[in-house]
Amino acid sequence: MPPSRSHIRATIETYLSRHAEERDSLAGLLASLDGAAEPSSRGTLPGHVTCSAVVIDRDRRVLHIGHRMTGLLLCPGGHVDEDDRTLLATAVREVCEEAGLRPGDLCLTAQFLGEPIDVEVHDIDANPAKGEAAHQHFDVRFAFYLTADQPPALALQAKEVFGAQWLPYADVRSPALRAKLLAAEQHGLDGRPEPVSASALIHDGAGRYLLHLRDDREGIWEPWVLGLVGGKRSRDDAGLEATLRRELAEETPGLDPTGLMPFAVQEATSVDGLAVPISVYAGHWSGDAETVDLRDGVLLKWFTVDTLDRLRLSPGLGDLIRRHAAEHPAAEEPPKTARPLPGEAPSGTVLHVVGVHLHLEHDGKILLGLRHPDSAYAGKTWHALAGHLEAEAATTGLAREAFEEAGLVIDPADLELVHTVHTVERPGARPRIQLFFRPRHWEGVPEVREPDRCLAWKWFSVKDLPEPIVPYTRVAIEGIRASRSYSELGWSG
Repeated sequence: MPPSRSHIRATIETYLSRHAEERDSLAGLLASLDGAAEPSSRGTLPGHVTCSAVVIDRDRRVLHIGHRMTGLLLCPGGHVDEDDRTLLATAVREVCEEAGLRPGDLCLTAQFLGEPIDVEVHDIDANPAKGEAAHQHFDVRFAFYLTADQPPALALQAKEVFGAQWLPYADVRSPALRAKLLAAEQHGLDGRPEPVSASALIHDGAGRYLLHLRDDREGIWEPWVLGLVGGKRSRDDAGLEATLRRELAEETPGLDPTGLMPFAVQEATSVDGLAVPISVYAGHWSGDAETVDLRDGVLLKWFTVDTLDRLRLSPGLGDLIRRHAAEHPAAEEPPKTARPLPGEAPSGTVLHVVGVHLHLEHDGKILLGLRHPDSAYAGKTWHALAGHLEAEAATTGLAREAFEEAGLVIDPADLELVHTVHTVERPGARPRIQLFFRPRHWEGVPEVREPDRCLAWKWFSVKDLPEPIVPYTRVAIEGIRASRSYSELGWSG
């Protein structure tokens, strides 16, 4: 399916946070996001979203190509396709189709990252031959650098475009884009790629390296592969070390390596096929990986160099670790057994994630929500109102989630535990304890208050549950109907 309405809205609001003065000029675009029609469909009138790629070479020139339909010299771009995951992915696809580039020929800029550099409204004349009335294009433009020193040979899509030209910033045909490029040039938009992500090569000084197993889900970069902890730079990061510190705090609270220093630049490929230079920082930490509150991915584990050949690693990571090990020989013996610090879990303990769920019944029906397609878990799937616990009691956490997600008011004292599911998604994944509570009393009418997570709340007969539904949710509902208090799911043997 095409980019979701919430994704488009978030992209535009991010852009407007830089260019608040353009909100009035984009009123038509904002109105389309509030309408019923798909905002990126070319059949949506009086206007719809398109995307363009602003490709910049080392000489600070921007790729333009002639469009046969209009006769204008423009940046490569076009309509959103049904299979485009994001607006950025549309821009990448269009420049590859029209100019014959490969996604790996491009990388993001540190100044704009994955945010638009410009959004411009175009008036499009009627086209009777295609049955199209006059309308507008809301063109969302993303900036890319070429990865090579010289522009590669282009293979233009002759049916739609002609005559490629590389124009200096001052000659860019769009006045609005030209102004933004010239302004950004003063802040380093020079066409020279630099790392836009950072990761941590963490060692314990005894020959072990800490690796992170990523989720096995669509849209995840290098799914089900062992890699390094880290992530993408954001506009608020003062630098790449600040990016890395923020990512560690968000994904692995409690993991605080010392002596972080730049070690290497690793080349990777994004989910859209773009080249991604990553600044790798080496740092020291010797704690128990199993005690880290891992909030992204599946597990953290120590590995020695002699085990690398047996692991599924990010490309080039094995050689990077061997290089570090050769340059920094182990200064101490690896620990024979991990001894917990006061307040930590004993060695061998596997920490579980605890989820809380609302089993809300009314007139013989149960409340379920349809997860947003872009949701990190169970997209386009029906699920109970649920959430993860913070530093709080289970009943307090569920009452909070019920109000935040659906506007329901529940006194924690009115919640009773009716079922527990002990589940694991796959071998090696972190186990989960899923607690289902039923309120004795509640107030309010369910409403969608977090549209980026849930599309709708609906009541279903417990005898006729919708599909698809989260498997453990079905197990819990069936267990409650049968007056069972406990179920297991995903465990073998």
